Order: sequence, then structure tokens, then C-alpha cells
Amino acid sequence: MMESSIPLPPSDNDPNFVRMPPSPNAHLLTSSLLYLDNVQVSFDGYRALRGLSMVLAPGEMRAIIGPNGAGKTTMMDVITGKTRPDSGDVYFGGTQDLTTLDEATIAELGVGRKFQKPTTFESHTVEDNILLALKAPRSAFATLFGKPPPRERARIDEILTTTRLTDHRHRLAADLSHGQKQWLEIGMLLAQDPKLLLVDEPVAGMTDAETAQTAELLREIARDHSVVVVEHDMTFVRDLGVKVTVLHEGAVLAEGALDDVSADPRVIEVYLGR
Repeated sequence: MMESSIPLPPSDNDPNFVRMPPSPNAHLLTSSLLYLDNVQVSFDGYRALRGLSMVLAPGEMRAIIGPNGAGKTTMMDVITGKTRPDSGDVYFGGTQDLTTLDEATIAELGVGRKFQKPTTFESHTVEDNILLALKAPRSAFATLFGKPPPRERARIDEILTTTRLTDHRHRLAADLSHGQKQWLEIGMLLAQDPKLLLVDEPVAGMTDAETAQTAELLREIARDHSVVVVEHDMTFVRDLGVKVTVLHEGAVLAEGALDDVSADPRVIEVYLGR
């Protein structure tokens, strides 16, 4: 029988075999939690994102700032699957191509989003709001009229403690202050057990005291989660003490510590100087 002329693939045992190192992009995709590269989005000829690139590490909290129209909301729409980019790469957890997935699937992967305006169940108590949001299989009837098992009760207690709402657990959501409603929605997001939280202007309309408590709350959450915070309040961003990304006209203008980006003449011209 004639031997096959098809060459066998090289083996690690072959003394002449050389393993090629992974490409830089492959390393980024496997080590980052969120990876955006050259993302482009257009709406009726208007370019909302113009080559946006950003990498978020596991366990990192990042603040996103920039003028209105900079592309902050569109960026979050792309990450959550609400908007499909025209081109570019968006990966989550190193392997999941978010550009091919719908909103529900992306949420199941562990991407949670809090919009600027709180959306809670106003006619239900704070505790029931958290219970309804818990990531666990249950019917609506059992959720509202059945007693949650010990593990779920412990998780609810933990979330209420984190969100400073323990003393308000039996109050209706409608009776909370604006700041407390923001915290409740953050708690409902935590109940879904996300790996990444996208939080849009969480301190808009808050008192100074609530703003300071929200910064502390998010720092606590960032111990176990990755967090992206979009915000205009520079005092709040400073309190977060995290890396800042400045967006302008759909791309990254500057990135680094707040003091560094605040001193950048380009940032002053397009954003801080207004």
C-alpha cells in the first residue's frame, strides 16, 4: 500500500516544531471582559460612533464622560444589543461576539444596564422589587405570594444592605426619594447577578449627600463586578477614583486619571470649558 503524501500536522514532540505566540488581539480578547475595536455606527448618514475602541478589564470600574452627542448612549446600546454596529468588534468575556446576539441573550450572559430614569415597580415594596428581579426560576404567582427560600432571602438582605435600603424594605417604591429609587434600581440590577453593570448618570437629580453615598455604593459593587458609569458630575467622578474615558464625536478623545484628562487642552476645549 502506498503511503499517503498528505503531510501530518506538526507535533509538540517534533524538535523542529515552534509554537507561535498568540497575536496581541487574541490576548486582549481572552483577558478583557469587554473589548470594543473600531466600532462604527451611523443613523441616516449621521456617524454616532466613529471608530470607538475601548478595553475593560475584569473587576474594573470605568467612568465615561463627554459632551452631549459624544456617543455615550450609542456605545451602551451597542454593548447591550439594542443597536447593531455597522462595523467593528465587540466581545464580552473574551469569546462572545456581542454583535451577533440579541438583547435578551446579552443580558443572560451577564450584561446589566441601568438607564438614567429609574424604572421600578411603584406599587410593590422595595423587598418585592428585589425579589422580582432575582435571577432564579419562578412563576410570577410564587414570587409575589410565596415565601422565598432561605438562600433568596439572604441575597435580598445582602442587596438591601449594599443599596442602603434595609430600613425601607417594606415601603412602596413609589414612596422613595429620587435617590433611593436610583439605589433600588441598582439593587434590582445586582439581583440579576450581572458580570458587567452599565450605569447611566446615576446621580442626576440627587442631593449632595445621596451623590456621595452613591459613589461609595458603586465602589463597593466594583469589588465583585465590572462597572461602566456614564456621568457628567465631575465631583462624583472624582469620588469614584477610577480611570476615565472621554468620548467626543463617537471616538475616544482621552483616557487616564481624571486629573490628567482634565488638564488635556482638547478635553477642556470640547467639554470641560463649556
